[in-house]
Amino acid sequence: MRVLFGTILVRQNEFALAEKELRDVISRWPDIPKAHRELANALIAQGRGDEAIESYRRVIELTPGSAVAHRDLSMAFKSLGRMDEAKQALDESFELDPDRKELVIAVEHQRAGEYGKAEIICRDILRKDPTNVNATRLLGTIGAELGKHKLAVRMLRNAVKLEPQFFGAWIDLARELMETDELKECHDALQQAIKLRPDLPHPRMLLGNLLNKSGKFEDAVDAFKIALEKQPDHGGALAGLGHSLKTIGRQEEAIDTYRDCIKAFPAFGEAYWSLANLKTFRFSDDEIATMERNVADEKLLDETRVNFNYSLGKAYEDRGDFDLAFKCYDRGNRLRRPNENYDPVQTEFVHDQIIETITPGLLQQNEGNGHPDNSPIFIVGLPRSGSTLVEQILASHSQVDGTHELPDLPRVIRTINQQKPEGKNYPQALRHYGKELATLGQQYIESTSRYRAASPFFTDKMPNNFASVGLIALILPNAKIVNARRHPLDSCMGCFKQLFYKGQSFTYDLVELGEYYLEYQRLMDYWHEILPGKVLDVDYENMVADQDKQTRRLIEYCELPWEDECLRFYETDRAVITASSEQVRQPIYAGSVNSWRRFEPHLGPLIEVLEPLLRKLPEEQRPEILN
Repeated sequence: MRVLFGTILVRQNEFALAEKELRDVISRWPDIPKAHRELANALIAQGRGDEAIESYRRVIELTPGSAVAHRDLSMAFKSLGRMDEAKQALDESFELDPDRKELVIAVEHQRAGEYGKAEIICRDILRKDPTNVNATRLLGTIGAELGKHKLAVRMLRNAVKLEPQFFGAWIDLARELMETDELKECHDALQQAIKLRPDLPHPRMLLGNLLNKSGKFEDAVDAFKIALEKQPDHGGALAGLGHSLKTIGRQEEAIDTYRDCIKAFPAFGEAYWSLANLKTFRFSDDEIATMERNVADEKLLDETRVNFNYSLGKAYEDRGDFDLAFKCYDRGNRLRRPNENYDPVQTEFVHDQIIETITPGLLQQNEGNGHPDNSPIFIVGLPRSGSTLVEQILASHSQVDGTHELPDLPRVIRTINQQKPEGKNYPQALRHYGKELATLGQQYIESTSRYRAASPFFTDKMPNNFASVGLIALILPNAKIVNARRHPLDSCMGCFKQLFYKGQSFTYDLVELGEYYLEYQRLMDYWHEILPGKVLDVDYENMVADQDKQTRRLIEYCELPWEDECLRFYETDRAVITASSEQVRQPIYAGSVNSWRRFEPHLGPLIEVLEPLLRKLPEEQRPEILN
């Protein structure tokens, strides 16, 4: 028990107390290897490497066949700069554990991005020894980096089954479960990690992120604050706390938290973008000067400079310097685009397949086969086109729960691809469904229940669901669908100025943005043609010009009784997740209408792509070059 107490003191960074306790243990029981190892760890932490080496050597004397003991000794030599001795100790550890050497090589391949080579080594080790927990975990992390989330989760579940005390594997598993939206199991994994290492802030931070994703923002605030009690300058916890506070409307506290994050990490670009992304925040002269220095610092990671460029663009735009603002936005987009995986040809191909498959005949053939639930209200469109405003209006109604951008309809498509009726993927697979469509609708209703309260209706604001209007009509024929629209140039420029956390990979190039908008319009025109009256278009400009009329039109379409609160949507205290969170807590204003004109001289490539649509607009809404 006293060795365990000494170990706990080391984990709690009480190194001097740990040393005293462990030296007393060793004086009484000199042949306990773990006591010598933990004493060495305490000495290393105090900068007394030479003394630590003697303790590590004593561990080797007591356990000469331990590869771990030789590896510890190697690390101690390395910390003192004695590289030849470090290499010799490491080689001795490899002789005792040949698979360990192979794992080191695999890790080197992984770090170099050579995932295939790393995967081959891991699989070879596991063929010889299926219980090798390190190879199992490494294969799981490789799967995660390759986007093979099923493989990653399976391997990481195996890792914690093989070694239930493996803290790192629990953390890796929790990350992947969060990625795959298996939120309950993710919560359980994080609780296990916290139990193993209650002293660390990292699992508490991940718990906060999970609670944010689950819509439990007040609980997330508590989790982040516990993490910060353990490490007050933990950047991830500070950023996460700021996001939670922003979402629940505690803006001043959010600003203070982001600034605490910047104080702890002056080059933390994400904190600057978080401030800019409040939309209503204005940077000081000193903050702008700091960002100007950082955007030019090529020693910073590209993603960090991306954050600074977007933030600086917002600062210049707020000050009316639109040319300089566009330069920053453009530079940020150019830095980000190479790291995005987007193929406009593939997008067009998929949309072609949807149009070829979901025909009036298919809809007529399956009339009555969907799930009858009428509770969902889908809000579709492109990002930055007023969808958050529409949701806020609806969520101000007593019969509507406002959720957020839900991943559940894409999950239905994944289910279809897993089932592969007649060997077909979505959308062609829909030709082989009949009564089973109701089951798919029921899956959506059940999986979204975790986001809802007690209201009879709820919103799903995933904008990219515009491509799935036909699917909704098949599996949930009584659902409502609202298409949030905005002037094409305002919509596209709004996307170009927005740094998305993930997804929306089409937004980082003006030409690709324009092409995507044309695809969006093509599909929406098709849905209106084959499903007349199914989708309500709500134009942002019309909502701004006549809020009362457009709000009543929206409420009537959703078959809800009128409530005056829908006109005072900005008074609601509900959590708002998206970039417009602070804007929709204010009354409607016209400042964002035709904001594209600020950047008109720079939008030539976008205007050229959108010309077929722009020429259909009234003359006063068209760019000068088209008049």
